Amino acid sequence: MSNFVVVGAQWGDEGKGKIIDVLTRDADYVVRYQGGNNAGHTVVIGEETFILHLIPSGIFHRGKKCVIGNGVVVDPAILLEEIDHLRARNITVEGRLFVSDQAHVIFPYHKAMDKIKESRMGKGKIGTTGRGIGPCYVDKMGRCGIRFADIFDERLFEKKLKENLAEKNELFTKVYDYPPFSFDEVFKKYRGYASSLRQYSCNCSVLLNQAMSEGASILFEGAQGTMLDIDFGTYPFVTSSNSTAGGATIGCGIGPTKIDQVIGVVKAYTTRVGEGPFPTELAASDMEFLREKGREFGATTGRPRRCGWFDAVVVRYAAMVNGMNFVALTKLDVLDEMKKIQICVGYTIRGRRVDVIPSDIELLWEAQPVYEEMDGWLQDTSNVNSFDMLPGKCKEYLGRIEELVGVKISMISVGSERTQIFMVD
Repeated sequence: MSNFVVVGAQWGDEGKGKIIDVLTRDADYVVRYQGGNNAGHTVVIGEETFILHLIPSGIFHRGKKCVIGNGVVVDPAILLEEIDHLRARNITVEGRLFVSDQAHVIFPYHKAMDKIKESRMGKGKIGTTGRGIGPCYVDKMGRCGIRFADIFDERLFEKKLKENLAEKNELFTKVYDYPPFSFDEVFKKYRGYASSLRQYSCNCSVLLNQAMSEGASILFEGAQGTMLDIDFGTYPFVTSSNSTAGGATIGCGIGPTKIDQVIGVVKAYTTRVGEGPFPTELAASDMEFLREKGREFGATTGRPRRCGWFDAVVVRYAAMVNGMNFVALTKLDVLDEMKKIQICVGYTIRGRRVDVIPSDIELLWEAQPVYEEMDGWLQDTSNVNSFDMLPGKCKEYLGRIEELVGVKISMISVGSERTQIFMVD
């Protein structure tokens, strides 16, 4: 038995979906432990590209069981869309997909609140996807949320929904000048969702602990990345949950002693979607090459990602807060045509050298990257299938990353296909 967490070590979009897809071969269960349908995992299988927002990407492997944990907030409509999409591709989910009955449910008023608040923030906007994730977590922490189990109990659901709408509609109409939500419409629609989704409901903690007692191996997958973690990211430009490895234990109800390894996924450069400080961000004209070659557009929103050089300060910090054992490095091939490559080894802030991420967001806005320049390798790596085959300059680049981050690289991806990845040692 071996249980491991796969976590993004930058601002998300590191290519976790592909790494998870590969590692699933050695797992019996794949568990999503936080976030919602504000993130997407992309997996390329042959000629087909699959993008999932809620269901773990392990669903593409026959016989593997996939779990949506209690730390996830679930939009029932999106979940049903994904199930139908998989069925249309002859991928069965019955008996293989489980949803924690303690997961909180996203409602139309969450989405409306998300968009209203973002529109009123002006220059201070977070850059949310508008999917209602943040407001749903707000209700969860405010102890007025509605959980997956609740929508199956008609009387309890009716009571909770009426209480929520009484408060929400007051706020929408009197503060935001927004039309109220109809109880009858929402109740009827979500009771329909409940009928379709009941078969997938489970006690996630009981299911996984029982599986571990029987010797099963479990892969825990996070959405977003370390720098979007609600506590350890670039607050307030973050997501609304703990995307770091520690979130895995709370997000599915297993003890921290059950985790054997943490694998951090990083790009060979850095990207970010949404607003917030990004010290190594390139000028618009310079980032266009990385964006086009790396196909840097959000899997969920399609928004172009902001691109920059590899930031060792960020990844070293991610290695620390996640307790990373290994690094899986993706999109190495995107740098093949670069004559010179920069690595950020520290920041200058108000005239001082800084080697850690400051908690003060204003200081991070002011951070100027301190770069080391390395020669590019100017060779195609997309067909490489072992570390020994990599060009010498490429090995030097990877070696310097390991030195700066303090964690060994165990996997390298050189393309989007399943076959374009290899293990190191």
